[in-house]
Amino acid sequence: MSAGGHVRVAARLGRRPHRALLWLGFGLFGCGPRSEPAGRHVDDEPTVATSSWLDLPAVMPSASSPPVAEGARPRLASIAMRTWVYQEPHESSEKLGYLRAGAVVERGVEPAGTKDCAGGWYRVEPRGYVCVGKGASLDIEHPIVATAHRAPRRGEPIPYHYVISGQPPPHLYFKLPSEAEQRHSEGRARDFSIALRGEKVRRDLGTADEIPSIWQGGAALPKPYGAETPLSFRSHRGRAKEASAFGLIASYDWTGRPFGLTTELDLIPLDRTRVARVSAHRGVVLDQPGTPAFVTSHTTPSYEMVEAPNGAVPRKVGEVPYHSGWGLTGRHHGSPTSGLLETTSGVWLPAGHLRIAELREDPSGFAERGRKWIDVSIRKQILVAYEGKRPVFATLVSTGRAGMEDPEETTATVRGTFMIVSKHISGTMDGDDTTADSFDLRDVPYIQYFHKGYALHGAYWHDEFGRPRSHGCVNLAPADAAWLFEWTEPQVPTGWHGARNPHFGTLVYTHG
Repeated sequence: MSAGGHVRVAARLGRRPHRALLWLGFGLFGCGPRSEPAGRHVDDEPTVATSSWLDLPAVMPSASSPPVAEGARPRLASIAMRTWVYQEPHESSEKLGYLRAGAVVERGVEPAGTKDCAGGWYRVEPRGYVCVGKGASLDIEHPIVATAHRAPRRGEPIPYHYVISGQPPPHLYFKLPSEAEQRHSEGRARDFSIALRGEKVRRDLGTADEIPSIWQGGAALPKPYGAETPLSFRSHRGRAKEASAFGLIASYDWTGRPFGLTTELDLIPLDRTRVARVSAHRGVVLDQPGTPAFVTSHTTPSYEMVEAPNGAVPRKVGEVPYHSGWGLTGRHHGSPTSGLLETTSGVWLPAGHLRIAELREDPSGFAERGRKWIDVSIRKQILVAYEGKRPVFATLVSTGRAGMEDPEETTATVRGTFMIVSKHISGTMDGDDTTADSFDLRDVPYIQYFHKGYALHGAYWHDEFGRPRSHGCVNLAPADAAWLFEWTEPQVPTGWHGARNPHFGTLVYTHG
């Protein structure tokens, strides 16, 4: 399979995998029996043995393919939801990662062979080969490239604008529908919905994008290979699933109504949605030695120390934000558990208002070699990122709701020592039950799988970090997910949407 669809994991807003599900090539899960278009899932691949982690080199080797010719910069375009990049120019070689529909990357001048690929294998930057065919094209002005014209905003807290469906959910239009077509599909509810929510969602999203002229004549939008294509009606493909959420490439004003373009290249009426209110929480980057701590009270005073005849005394200077992160020096005034603690910025905070991380030794010897690794405390709901023995970043997280129970039977987060095996700028996650927290979440940001269907990822649908909240994954505030995504291994090359390396990923240690 040379092209594919979404990253997908069973029963997750970060949730436990069902035992009967198979681990797919990127550590992904199917969602039980369902009819999927070709390429929506990746090929099955075996679980990678982990017994030799400590013997692996600290630096990931580059692929053996030759570089793109000097001075020649031809390009190649992805026209599938997942266009695989292979280590060698044949399908039996290792998959290094993938491009998403609309991505354009530099390529070699001539194909490196045609084995398993009639259109030819082309070397792409910075490594690997792509098959030209259903998943990729040498035409960088391909209609799919023109339609999916905006790449995800990598490095920002959210790579797309996100909207969450209302009741009823929006229709999935495959073209810009006329007013008559909208009324035929939606009836009187169309005008009511526009009047109720149209102006608000437009204000929340900001200035609309310019509509490509090619669509205004009623032409259908192109559909990437591997995208979901249910039965089509007059101008739409039915409604979105209940409790859906979407990442938007762009938004438009059409027939006096706001429409959004999804990453699967459907148009949805945005007055049938609400704009996701993304958490503003951010962890703390530790640029000097200190123990991470987070404020747990909405009213937490801050102090400075001033000299007095009998020694230094605290003086209140203000308040600090709820859930703000700090580094502690280890100095205290009064009791270390009920007095004031000094921060690396010179502010003193009451110990009783803080949740303090426990600095640890990594369980597999990575710190001795200076490598990066991540510690996740389920009881504390704190993640600490280390470089060797030095903590460099910390934040509050939301792990599985079931706490320390059995992850095979509940929504608890799996515990143990793992390595990040694949990373995705965004991917789809769906729920498989009929409860109120069953979702079809498109383009969940900054997913990093570390064990089967368990992952670190951003959550744009809640702001309860510091409390167990997920169905098994480690939920991060979007800004924290973006920071960690760029810090960990394997790196996702510029222009790619995902990368995998089951041998050289950053260690993740989850525990009580």
